[in-house]
Amino acid sequence: MNVERQAPVRLGWLRSAPASSKRALAAAALGWMFDGFDIMVYSMVLTAVIADFGISKTIGGALGSLTLAASAIGGVLFGTIADRRGRRTGIIASVLMYSVFTAACGLATAVWQLAIFRFLLGLGMGGAWTCGAALVSESWPDAHRGKAIGLMQSAWALGYGGAALLAAIVLPRYGWRAMFLIGGIPAVTTLWIQRFVEEPDIWKARGSRGPRGSGLGFIFRAPYRRITTSIVVLSLCTLYAYWAFNFWVPSYLLLPGAQHGAGFSANTVATLLIVMNVGGWLGYVTYGYVADRFGRRPSFVTYLLSAAALVLLYGATQSKILLLALGPFVGFFGTGYMSGFGATIAELYPTSVRAAATGFTFNIGRVASAAAPLLIGSLAQTRGFGVAFGTAAAALVLGAATWFFIPETKGQALT
Repeated sequence: MNVERQAPVRLGWLRSAPASSKRALAAAALGWMFDGFDIMVYSMVLTAVIADFGISKTIGGALGSLTLAASAIGGVLFGTIADRRGRRTGIIASVLMYSVFTAACGLATAVWQLAIFRFLLGLGMGGAWTCGAALVSESWPDAHRGKAIGLMQSAWALGYGGAALLAAIVLPRYGWRAMFLIGGIPAVTTLWIQRFVEEPDIWKARGSRGPRGSGLGFIFRAPYRRITTSIVVLSLCTLYAYWAFNFWVPSYLLLPGAQHGAGFSANTVATLLIVMNVGGWLGYVTYGYVADRFGRRPSFVTYLLSAAALVLLYGATQSKILLLALGPFVGFFGTGYMSGFGATIAELYPTSVRAAATGFTFNIGRVASAAAPLLIGSLAQTRGFGVAFGTAAAALVLGAATWFFIPETKGQALT
């Protein structure tokens, strides 16, 4: 009896939400899902791109770094647009940008063309999460903000895992260019967003008003200066760790050799990645429940430290059975903490600078993450993936330490 009563209650917060809140969540989730799809596409086709263009793994990693560096710029750019023109406008513009230039990657005939397209789509990628997190945070009540953000964040795992599944079907038959061309499909979703998604009431009520001198410089003034610095460091550490591990995992599993990779088949790699992303999806979704129940700080720290230990274990083995067993837990803890950024940052800053603050403090971490593909590629080439992934674990531990300086914001109303 108790089990039957409790099951629907766990999703009662979602069922009872206004239709406008559900549509806002769907729009943000779609934008973020296709963002994850594009990133995984590049990781899955990287080996083929390297062979086709005759470039080194270092150059292949540098192209990935270029995209992530551009996303740091895009996060601030589209965050500012979202504060001034609306959250919906920001999402539409960012999704259009990364969709168009993802498809363009499939038409590149030279490395320099691919580099330009990867940079431009990176700008749009940076804006998708920024605008989506602001939209969801402002469209849901305080008690359920963490869960809503977690559900939005979980869409990344769906896109990431979906790309791995699609790669197993499309890549052997039609090649890497077809994978990029498919990445242009998300542009169609912007028509639905434009028609059915509303701006949050808190943003509309704000109008042109806001804190004096509001803008990006506002977040570096007291009392926000220390908070901004801490979130930036946390972002630098966690995004470096995420990309240091996830960008090169497909190559680690595909490449042969005791030091440089496990040497599995494409189908085996797809299976391992899908299993990992099932765990990642569960981590994203359940993190919101954990954070709304126990608080932002203890939840984030627990996930980071658990992820650090699991990443070390994953990089130290080439046993298919052990990798299959570890995968869901690596995904659960190693990606679940990402659900904590949106709600926490939203609760720390006022409405007039919320999207810009979100865009800057989270996406500035992509500067460090931009170095990750290049650094890990170089370390893997010379020292092996075990050592390379060890740098990701160290970054996660350092990220956990930054929570000594970040206030607890569980249940805090938006200002």
